[in-house]
Amino acid sequence: MNDESSNRTPGDNPARELLWTVERNFQGWTCSQCEWNDPVPTLLKDPDAKTAYDRLAITKFRKHNCADHAIRLPSAGAESFTVRIRKLVSKGFKPKDAVELILQEVSIEYPGQPKVLEQAKQEGEDFLRRLRAGLI
Repeated sequence: MNDESSNRTPGDNPARELLWTVERNFQGWTCSQCEWNDPVPTLLKDPDAKTAYDRLAITKFRKHNCADHAIRLPSAGAESFTVRIRKLVSKGFKPKDAVELILQEVSIEYPGQPKVLEQAKQEGEDFLRRLRAGLI
C-alpha cells in the first residue's frame, strides 16, 4: 500500500466515479479517485460477454475501497477516442454522429494506418453499446 493512500480520510475526495478508460496499454473500467481498475479480458469479443463483464466490473467497483489503492494521478498520455467522442456528445452531438465524426477525423489524422482506424471503430462501437445498456 502506498503511503499517500494511508493518509486519506473519507472527506478528502469527492464522490468517486466508474470511468471507462482506453489507453495505449490498457482498456477497461477504472476508479476516478484511485488506481483501482478492471481490465477487459483479452480476446473478449462477444457483445453479450462484454455486457456481462461490465456488470461484474460495476459490482467490483462498488465493493472496492479507495484507501487500499494509490491515489489516481492525471494521465499524461494521448486522449483516447472514447474521450473525444464524449466531448462531442457533451457539446450537443448525437452519440452516433459523434462516433462518425471521430472516425472521419481519425481517417484524416492517421492516413495509411488501418490499425488506428480499427481501434477507433472498436471504441466507437463499445461506446454506443455501453450507452444503449445505460452504463454511461
